[in-house]
Amino acid sequence: MLSGIQPSGQLHLGNYLGPLCHWPEMIDMFDCYFFLADLHTITVRQEPAELRKRTLTLLAQYIACGLDPEKCVLFIQSHVPAHSQLGWVLDCYTMFGELSRMTQFKDKSAKNSDNINAGLFTYPALMAADILLYQADLVPVGDDQRQHVEICRDIAGRFNGIYGNVFKIPEPYIAKIGARIMSLGAPSCKMSKSQPEGCVFLMEKPEDVMRKFKRAVTDSDTERCVRYAPAEKPGVSNLMQIYAAATGRSFEAIETEFAGKGYGDFKKVVGEAVVELLRPIREETERLLADKAYLESVYRSGAERAAYVANRTLGKVYKKVGLLPR
Repeated sequence: MLSGIQPSGQLHLGNYLGPLCHWPEMIDMFDCYFFLADLHTITVRQEPAELRKRTLTLLAQYIACGLDPEKCVLFIQSHVPAHSQLGWVLDCYTMFGELSRMTQFKDKSAKNSDNINAGLFTYPALMAADILLYQADLVPVGDDQRQHVEICRDIAGRFNGIYGNVFKIPEPYIAKIGARIMSLGAPSCKMSKSQPEGCVFLMEKPEDVMRKFKRAVTDSDTERCVRYAPAEKPGVSNLMQIYAAATGRSFEAIETEFAGKGYGDFKKVVGEAVVELLRPIREETERLLADKAYLESVYRSGAERAAYVANRTLGKVYKKVGLLPR
């Protein structure tokens, strides 16, 4: 199993309750590879010192969220050159029309009209390389990321059709609860760091988390009850999904718990549940960031372990396409 997150900003509740919180439970089920996708990050201009700082912070948060580096492979994408090397080969087996249809390219092009670069356009080939290097069976993603796994499967199938069974065809894994957390301020939009007032960050102070939940948009209906109905009550349903993911309660149990209570009581309890969910993650991240030597040992060891597997796949690919071995 393989997955990665870009160190392009702070991790938030949507990241955690989407794929991230499910990763630790899968370590005993699969050989797991988790990476920090720093190469993908630079399709948008970055402040170098900030990128390095965010990469280290994200590594600490991975560990704080339950990813034991003794039980899985934690590494930084740019530390394994095979990602870039296979990415170029797969560029040559990815069709222009496929890349043109990618939703994220359209979205990022609209937001960064002064920097529509080739990397932004061809990043799905690098993403496919990320996955295929490790012969992944399973790729945990948020529902909005399913398209990335689909194009990876298409690229792998095309390559296999020409050269035989070189790549394993991966499957997406999408969690049923908490897969798509919406903004607290605009429940029709996905929770995003671009809307900080509606976004709860993993490292935020408890008082700031509570403030955001107290201000969370509920619904303007006359019913004013806690009931899971995404189409009719998107704000309340989003809060219910967060509460369910944070506590393990079912929607039915939540409806019973808050029967006859107002939205204010509900928002307060959801906020408190999230504060307690994030507290150990924040405290452990701060502890790890104070031990730079340990974090360096983790990413060095992770790069060595990842490269061993990645280079085997890359060698097979180079041979298949006719590149002369060094």
